[in-house]
Amino acid sequence: MPFHEPSLPKPAPCLAPDDRPVTERLATIRARIDKAATIAQRQPGDVTLIAVSKTHPIEAIEPLLTAGQRDFGENRVAEAQAKWPGLRERFPDTRLHLIGQLQSNKAREAVALADAIHAVDRSSLVAALARAMEQEDRRPDCFLQVNIGDEPQKGGCSIADLPALLAEARSADLPVAGLMCLPPAGLEAAPYFALLAKIARDHGLSGLSMGMSDDFETAVTLGATHVRVGSALFGARA
Repeated sequence: MPFHEPSLPKPAPCLAPDDRPVTERLATIRARIDKAATIAQRQPGDVTLIAVSKTHPIEAIEPLLTAGQRDFGENRVAEAQAKWPGLRERFPDTRLHLIGQLQSNKAREAVALADAIHAVDRSSLVAALARAMEQEDRRPDCFLQVNIGDEPQKGGCSIADLPALLAEARSADLPVAGLMCLPPAGLEAAPYFALLAKIARDHGLSGLSMGMSDDFETAVTLGATHVRVGSALFGARA
């Protein structure tokens, strides 16, 4: 069946880093998510905004926590370990998402720290996470990363290899929440988001971690349950 692209909201341009306080940018992004969800006849509350705080200091994160933001994304286990234990003492209901490529030898530390792991992309990591969950008695949500654009420089399993990886994850009793992708840079994201949504439906998965600062509204319109927004909130990274 041919893919017919729906009418999508046009992404608003990203604000310059110092145009407004981060809490105002947070309110704007939440409003844009709500509008995109409404266009798609979805409930805005079904979309989780992950504030991507990687490389940003605690001082930049605290205003968002005070404003009620509770889901944050980090790329590296070591950076998350340095920043989040103290913040979680003050904001214990915070949910931490590891969104970067994860080394198998960091699986136990990741399981001990994270509430969700968004880049499960290979058999060795599935096995390492299964062992770590048994050792730590914690079961963070897992998203299987799909290399949706078949790009050799990116992580993620191929579309063809996903059924086998999913079967391994289910056999290992990982709590598979859904799929994650990064569409090719410089290309229209909508077809790739639509493809990931179809693949998820075909495999009985409801979670879709897709959409970032430049395309999160498109992702929400096409079914994203988690959007990962960094620069539109915090400004460009150094």
